[in-house]
Formats: sequence, structure tokens, C-alpha cells
Amino acid sequence: MPIVAQSTETTDWVSRYADEVIEESERRAPGKPVVVASGLSPSGPIHLGNLREVMTPHLVADEIRRRGHEVRHLISWDDYDRYRKVPNGVAGVDESWAEHIGRPLTAVPAPKGSPYPSWAEHFKAAMVEALGELGVEFDGISQTEQYTSGTYREQVLHAMKHRGDIDAILDQYRTKKAPAKKQSQKPVDEAELEAAEGSGAAADDDGTGSAGYFPYKPYCGDCGKDLTTVTAYDDDTTELTYTCTACDFSETVRLSEFNRGKLVWKVDWPMRWAYEGVIFEPSGVDHSSPGSSFQVGGQIVGSIFDGKQPIGPMYAFVGISGMAKMSSSKGGVPTPGDALKIMEPQILRWLYARRRPNQSFKIAFDQEIQRLYDEWDKLEGKVADGSALPADVAAHSRAVGTAAGELPKTPRPMPYRTLASVADITAGAEDQTLRILSELDPADPLSSLDEVRPRLDRAEAWINTQVPADQRTVVRKEADTELIKSLDDQGRASLRLLLDGLDSHWSLDGLTHLVYGVPKVQAGFSADATPKELPAEIKVAQRTFFALLYHLLVGRDTGPRLPTLLLAVGQERVRKLLGE
Repeated sequence: MPIVAQSTETTDWVSRYADEVIEESERRAPGKPVVVASGLSPSGPIHLGNLREVMTPHLVADEIRRRGHEVRHLISWDDYDRYRKVPNGVAGVDESWAEHIGRPLTAVPAPKGSPYPSWAEHFKAAMVEALGELGVEFDGISQTEQYTSGTYREQVLHAMKHRGDIDAILDQYRTKKAPAKKQSQKPVDEAELEAAEGSGAAADDDGTGSAGYFPYKPYCGDCGKDLTTVTAYDDDTTELTYTCTACDFSETVRLSEFNRGKLVWKVDWPMRWAYEGVIFEPSGVDHSSPGSSFQVGGQIVGSIFDGKQPIGPMYAFVGISGMAKMSSSKGGVPTPGDALKIMEPQILRWLYARRRPNQSFKIAFDQEIQRLYDEWDKLEGKVADGSALPADVAAHSRAVGTAAGELPKTPRPMPYRTLASVADITAGAEDQTLRILSELDPADPLSSLDEVRPRLDRAEAWINTQVPADQRTVVRKEADTELIKSLDDQGRASLRLLLDGLDSHWSLDGLTHLVYGVPKVQAGFSADATPKELPAEIKVAQRTFFALLYHLLVGRDTGPRLPTLLLAVGQERVRKLLGE
């Protein structure tokens, strides 16, 4: 069943943009579907920064759908862009791929071992799979198919006919100081550089060559690369002559019949805005600075293609906890698929929904993911009891599902940190995992691991892929008799109090009360005493006691939360390791 739209009093950023987009669409194209757009280049792994390029219009489009409007979310795959360089760290790729530099991404072989026919399809497939899991509905458009089928032929001929006008627009920016290079999360095949150079002609620094300016770049008919120079063009016959600097091939073709080339980026993007009637499309900060493709495109789309620039925000960067800025030109950067291995789709959607596009945020692949899940579970509780703020309710609603319905969820969402600890200790043994998890709440024991999936699977994947081996938990096989013998009377008494209370406290809550209570009782206080009722020394005593237990159980100063660790080790083994 579709999700009911939120109250009009909701003030989240998605609703505000939806209001603007609906109004603008009715003004520009009344009675037609609302068109929002994203652009992705499958030049390498499509990372979590690129995902903002999709999630921003997706969330707006989904809100518009919830209101009963027809929407098209276009994703233009820039797979007809040139292959720029061999990325580092991509499995199945070596320096031999350098021979393909300059060819369309759809004409470059996929990495070794890939089931896909080309480089573009290989990296596109992973993103399509992730978007499906995230519930993103879209219409994919291959720019290779659009150009090679002649779909844009009229637009190409029109741009060539008005190349002088385009050149004049670009010339406004050529004499200005080039903007400082900024971080980019929407790489479009060195789009800014290509557009600054400005043409398929033999370009000088100002973007013009001996034959003049041309906004079209042919791919060579011999070597297939775009290292070509247009040397002549006739508007009447559309005869175009080019030479290739890579292989010295030259030919003359009729552009009215020729489909092996594309418009340069700063012309290509506004051409598509006009062709598709795009109302809303966000852009990264690199495309929003003075003289950038979004600003220049706004002039070209109106004066050349008789269209209008989309409305849309500039979006900020997405970072990764503990990692440097992402760049899709390199391998090894976290992708949406990587994130979905360690977190449920709802959590990933929530990260993009709860922050305005101009707010940067980080996605946690480290220990912070446990805190993130705690925050999510707390929000779910507030939404359930009606205490959440309207904007938080809206973000939660957009995270858990779309206009088409709710995403699959974990039936019994136990704390992520607990599941991760259990997965760590049991090394994925399902029988042991079920035993431990069923003992967490004896009043309502878990009957099947399916009740805690897929969250359990995500937590196990996080332990196996993101936690270094030297930080994994390995329970001792034998008691540390030397350490036990060295304990003073207070240390031995603390172990005795714990051991005597195991039977009656064998649950997550019970063991939490017990392990925190032992130092209190030893100091003469009630085990139920609150921190406000206790002197500061009790916290010191608790830390000392916890360190002792960790050393006796796992041979380290720290480890998973002690109540979870005790349940995981099992009462019989705990007694053995504590010297009983």
C-alpha cells in the first residue's frame, strides 16, 4: 500500500522543493509529467558522493508522486564520455587498459572477470542494483544510444550552425582567471577542462583553433578515439572533415548522417535540459561556481536551444568516516553497494533525507555506525510514540519507503552494536548466534534468526569487512590462572559477587545490572544506586573491574559490551574462565 503523504505543515527541505518544482512544472509544461534529472558517469566505481546526485531528485520526485502527480526521474548515463585514465585499485584492471584512453566508455573492455560487455556497463550495473535496493524509481538514458542512434541529430546540427553564438558565450569566461580547482563529486569526464578548451578543433588556450570553434567532437573512424581535430565544416552540406592526432586518420563525413561523436560538455548538458524538458536537477559545487558548466549552461540553454535551465540546489560533499575525499576516478572508494552491505537501505536513505542538500555529512564505515544505528532506533521510538519533531517524522517516512510502499525491514530490530558483538564473538556460527540472541530477553526469546535479518547480516558483514583483525574478539580457551592468583582480596571478591549473581541475572538487562552493580556493592552502596547517588570513585572502580573481566575473558583491556560478551561466552565457560 502506498505511504500516505505527510501533513502540509511538514517543513522539511524535500517538501519545500516539491512545492517549487510542481509550481514551475505547471508554468513551463502544464499537463505534462514533472521531469527531474540526474547525471552519472560510469567511468569507474560510482561512489556515495555521486549517490547524492541521485537521491536529491529522487526524494523530491517521490514527494511529488505521493501528492498524486506523474513524475519522470531521468538518470542520464554519460557512457559516451571518453575513457580518461586507468583508475587505481580497480580489480581486474592493469596498465594495458591505457590503450583505450580516448575511446567511449562503452567501447572499453570491462575489468577482467566481469560478466558485462563494456567498462560502462560493468560500473553501471552495480549502481543499478544498489538503486533497486534503495527503492529509487528512474528512467535510465544511455548517452551512447542517444548519440549513436541519431536521436540528437537536429540538436547537433543546430549547435554547429550556431557555433559562433556559443563561442561568444564561452568567450565571456575565457579571459577570466580560471577558478581554483574544487573538489568534485559529479565527475563528467573532465567536463570543466573539456568545456574550457571548448571545442573539437585544434584548440589554443582560449578554446579556438585555426579552423575556428566547433562544439562537436568526433570519435575517430579508425582508432575509435576522440583525439580528433575538426578542420572544416560546411553548414549547407553538413560536410565535416576531421583528422586524428592519435593515428593520423582523416575523413570527411556528412554530419546529417554521422552518429559517431558528441557535443562538448558545456553544450551537451544544456542541450539535454531543453530536449528532455528538465524542471529540477541538482548540481555539485564544482558545477555551480562562476564560469562553471551550470552557469554557462544557463545561458546556452536559452539563447541557443530555446529552453530553460532547471531549478535545483547546489549539493555539498559526502564524506566517509576515517577516509579522505572520494573521487570516482580512483578505485577503492566506497560505493552505495559497499554501504548496503553493512547498513539497511532505510538507514542509507535517511542519511540523505535528513540533511539539506547544501549540508555535508559523513557515512560511517567505522565504529560510528553503531552510534548511527542507536540514533535511528531512538528516532523510530519517537515516531512510534508521537514525540518526534515534524521534520524528523518526514525524514523517517522518506527513509522507510517510497510512494510505492515501504521497503523490506527487519521484523525485530535488535541493537546493531549487540548484533555486531555477537557476530564478532561467534564468527558467524548460526547456532551460537541464535542461542545468545534468544537469551537477551528470556521473557520474549528469539525463535529464528530470520526475525533479526537483514540487520544481523549487515552487522556481520561490518565485522568481517570493516573491523581490523587485531580488533576482533577472541575468547580465551583457558583461564588465565596467573592473573587470577595475583588478585588481591578485593579483586577475588568482585569475581565472586559476579559469579554468584550469574544464574539470577542471565539476560541482557540482568547482566547489565549485575556488572555495573558489583563495584557499587563492594563500596557499600545498593546495586540500584544511580550515578547521582554515588561518589566519583565508583566510576573508577567500575572501569577497573571491567578491565579485569576483559583480560580474563578475551585477554585485552576492552571488547564488546560486557553483558553481551558474557551471554556470548555462555555461563559455563564464563565460570571456567573466571576461575570457578
